[in-house]
Amino acid sequence: MKSWRLLKLETYNAFMNMAIDEAVLKARIEGFVPNTLRFYRWKPSAVSIGRFQKIENEVLLENCKKQGVDVVRRITGGGTVYHDANDEITYSVIADKNDMGATDITSVYIKIYAGLAEALKILGIKADFNQGDAKHCPNLTINGKKISGSAQCHKGDFVLQHGTLLIGVNLQRMFTFLRVPWARTCMEVVDVAKRKITSIKDELAREVSIKEVYQALVDGFQKALKIELVEGDLTERELKLAEKLCEKKYLTETWNFRGESIYEK
Repeated sequence: MKSWRLLKLETYNAFMNMAIDEAVLKARIEGFVPNTLRFYRWKPSAVSIGRFQKIENEVLLENCKKQGVDVVRRITGGGTVYHDANDEITYSVIADKNDMGATDITSVYIKIYAGLAEALKILGIKADFNQGDAKHCPNLTINGKKISGSAQCHKGDFVLQHGTLLIGVNLQRMFTFLRVPWARTCMEVVDVAKRKITSIKDELAREVSIKEVYQALVDGFQKALKIELVEGDLTERELKLAEKLCEKKYLTETWNFRGESIYEK
């Protein structure tokens, strides 16, 4: 059984979360660290946009500013996501695709979503993999309702896939920050979203602790990927790079508003 590094659940702001994911990816590509599974939360709550999106088309920036919600651009594709400080766990997989036996985009999604589906099964929920289409990334659904969405960045043989798992969901709060062009009011979006989005708490009809979900995720990924997760820490190299990326890239308007960064290493 192959061993992967587990970076246990920790909480950072949006800029540091994205900086750590990129730093781990760089370290993995350069061969300084093993395949890694990381879990994290966001404080304060945040909105992340995909690598190629226009921030002004996706985010209600004034509402984010008023309520102290961070806004950050990811290096992965995909759409805009609201990350709630209390009701979400985010995962990231940074690995050699050959080690996963998955070389194309969809097969990587299938492998990783198997870990999430196994975690939900442990919690008592049956989930289905939705392959997505030209406009939508693959996701995990329960009776047709989305509970997890993810996005990828590929660098040669290596992939970073990170995504959300909704423990609870406050749709009215979510769409206070996300711009939906066709909607005249927030509640108009909420009414539609109720039929399309769900959460662990909604499906189980009970309270669920962060600890319970986290342990299910660890066990689920180990079983689905047939790996042993060994707890570790960020190396000094990764941490220093993450701090630099946070300051010189993810905290800058140049990156977040225009997708441009002068910082390489």
